[in-house]
Amino acid sequence: MLQEHDTIAAIATSMGNSGIHIIRISGLDSFDVISRVFKKGKKCIDFHPEKYDSHTIHYGFIYDGDMCIDEVLVSVFKSPNSFTSENTVEVNCHGGSYVVQRILELIINKGARLAMPGEFSKRAFLNGRIDLTQAEAVMNIINSKNEISLNASIKQIKGDVKNVISSIRNVILTHIANIEATLDDPEHYSFDDDFLNILGTDVNKIIEDINVICNNSKNGIIVSEGIKTVIVGKPNVGKSSLMNYILKDDKAIVTNIPGTTRDVIEYSVNLANVTLNLVDTAGIHDTSDMIEQLGIDRTKEYIENADLILCVFDMSDFSSEDDVKIYNSIVDKNHLCIFNKCDLEKCDDSFYLDIINNDNSIMFSAKEKIGYDELVNQINNMFYNNVLDIENEIFITNVRHMELLNNAIHSLSCVIENIDAFATEDILTIDLLDAYNYLGEIIGETIDDDVVDKIFSDFCMGK
Repeated sequence: MLQEHDTIAAIATSMGNSGIHIIRISGLDSFDVISRVFKKGKKCIDFHPEKYDSHTIHYGFIYDGDMCIDEVLVSVFKSPNSFTSENTVEVNCHGGSYVVQRILELIINKGARLAMPGEFSKRAFLNGRIDLTQAEAVMNIINSKNEISLNASIKQIKGDVKNVISSIRNVILTHIANIEATLDDPEHYSFDDDFLNILGTDVNKIIEDINVICNNSKNGIIVSEGIKTVIVGKPNVGKSSLMNYILKDDKAIVTNIPGTTRDVIEYSVNLANVTLNLVDTAGIHDTSDMIEQLGIDRTKEYIENADLILCVFDMSDFSSEDDVKIYNSIVDKNHLCIFNKCDLEKCDDSFYLDIINNDNSIMFSAKEKIGYDELVNQINNMFYNNVLDIENEIFITNVRHMELLNNAIHSLSCVIENIDAFATEDILTIDLLDAYNYLGEIIGETIDDDVVDKIFSDFCMGK
């Protein structure tokens, strides 16, 4: 049976050949384990980590008996001043996939066990080194796709989210404690005449503050995970050419044959500060081709769920009934109109001219490299510059956190309803405590062990 006080080891760097690899060892016996395999300096003297200061690096060699395995650097971190708050050792070895596996197997044979995914971070959490939001931020940093998700993760790992949540919980806990004390000892405590007014004011303020976080976070989640961007238009207007130009690669087949794209094509790309999850779709038009119609039906489904729609028109050709239908289907959604082939002779089309006058229209030519910078700037303005203040705002990029914040809002709203209904004070504490616990789940102070295990099971092995 695995024990949380076991000494664990794992490769902390990605597998494959590289400049270096790092093997991390943590636990009560980590110093003993490394002393059995590491010889210090050119003279290969015995190594006793406990004799050296924490946060020191030592040069030497890894030995399996009399066989030298590799030349390494060993870093020593003494409890409680380590990531896990346990005695920890990190072995920096050469970056061959064989040599790192050989050293890891040797370390395990000398008394450690292979760490489970996320077990180092889990120990840091269980030992009080970090809260749950900071632990989750570790993987968020690794998985960051752009500046926004990275910035949010850095704030989270620095404790900004924890501080905000803890501050709100303290206000709630103060009211719970006052109510409980008054109900338990009415001889010495009594409710002030304006008690309910103060409680209602504080709860409404908390709801307002959480709503601000949630509203910011909805945009933050969209941008950090990637903007679901659907390219639509009638056949042969240049949708695939636009996608290829954005991707800087010929991912989509481009021909002058209408209906070449019969199914959706999906790719992800970073544009300055945002990530687009691009979908090139089948051209929308009336067709008797059953297979092509299936692609068109799927396109319409993607339009419904899109965060951004790039609607492409052929500037060199007159608008059609299909153009009008497509535009009317997306005009109320978040969209940009891309007038492709603007380098060719422009047709005098009243429908196009009306749309071009809108602020969200872009003249574009993949061939002549016209309009790309404007497209990037428009998207950044829509989802970044005018929506998120990443330097000053706290926003959540974790769906689990968002669900718990919404649960807390619901419980606090019930408190307000019960105050208005003149409910007894003990009824108020039920919903206050629920909100307190929901917020506690975010930072890991009130959370089931199974949920903790699930969160850390999604981490990398060496994290």
